[in-house]
Amino acid sequence: MAAVAAFLAADGGSDTGGPRPLTTDEASRLAITRFRNYQARGRAVTITVPGAAGGLTVTGSVDYRRKVGYGVVHGTGRDRSSDGLIQWTPTAVHVRPMADAPAHAPAAPPGSGWYDRPLLSSGSALDTSLSIALGLGGDRPDNAELLPQNGAAWWGREQVAGHRVDVMTGPSSPDHSGTAGRVRYWIGSDGTMYRVRVSVGSQPEPVVIDFDTHEYVPVRPLPGTTPAR
Repeated sequence: MAAVAAFLAADGGSDTGGPRPLTTDEASRLAITRFRNYQARGRAVTITVPGAAGGLTVTGSVDYRRKVGYGVVHGTGRDRSSDGLIQWTPTAVHVRPMADAPAHAPAAPPGSGWYDRPLLSSGSALDTSLSIALGLGGDRPDNAELLPQNGAAWWGREQVAGHRVDVMTGPSSPDHSGTAGRVRYWIGSDGTMYRVRVSVGSQPEPVVIDFDTHEYVPVRPLPGTTPAR
């Protein structure tokens, strides 16, 4: 499931320099990039979610061992009805509306005021974005030899938050043939993932997931819930 989520169809962008086939080193770095997130246990993330009526920004942390994320949601170019705290897993979303949401979620989630709902598999740009963010970690590397064979490519080099990165597009996903070249990753020299850009349904703009935008804070379970293992 995680491997499929990692290679969903995504925006190709307009970076120059490519495309060209991956070198052996580049394929190896693309193959381990999700495993790097798992090795780190968790990463600080900022998820920018597009929307015709205004976007959403989720600022928080993702624990790639327990597959759970936690952060704060702010609307951009829209009212504040969606603002508040959020915690999510592959199957559930917990939200706590706040009229004046802080810039960063408190390390310890509040003990009350939460509303629960299933995570939607379609029809919600936010839920799709949350699911993709969780899928960017895996407990083993992908197969480096298969990535170039299935269409992964190198597109160029850029700077992201002071890091020199290679921009690569992923292969066709196992159940979506013809999607090669539409997934874009910004990957450092050691395979660390710094940005991912992904299109969602009919949204005109892509979801952008940036890593290490702030200090990582370990994700704590909501009061009264059992931590996933």
